[in-house]
Amino acid sequence: MNWTLLESADQLSTIKNHQGYSLIFKHSTRCSISMMAKRRFELDWDNLPENMPLYFLDLIQHRELSNQIAQLFHVHHESPQLLLIKDGECVLDQSHSDISVDETLSVIG
Repeated sequence: MNWTLLESADQLSTIKNHQGYSLIFKHSTRCSISMMAKRRFELDWDNLPENMPLYFLDLIQHRELSNQIAQLFHVHHESPQLLLIKDGECVLDQSHSDISVDETLSVIG
C-alpha cells in the first residue's frame, strides 16, 4: 500500500465527494509519538481494502489543511490522528495510541 500526499484543498473536495471509504493520516514529522503511531499502523495496513485511498498529511508543511479537515469533517485537531471517511462523513476518529488497523477494520466491517 502507498500513501497519497495530501497537499491541497482540491484533494479534500475529492475525499468529501468520494463514494466509499477514504483514510486520512495526520502526522507531525517532529513528534516521536506520531512517528511510532504511523509505523505501527503501516505494519498492519496490508489488511485494509486494496482500493481504499490512503492520504498522508504532513502537519508541519500543511497546518492550514488540518484546520480545513477539522471544519469539513467536524473533528477536533489531533496529532497524530487517523480519520476514516465514508461517503464524505467521518465515521472514525482515532488519535495517538488509539490508532489501529484493527479498529479501522471493525468499522469497515
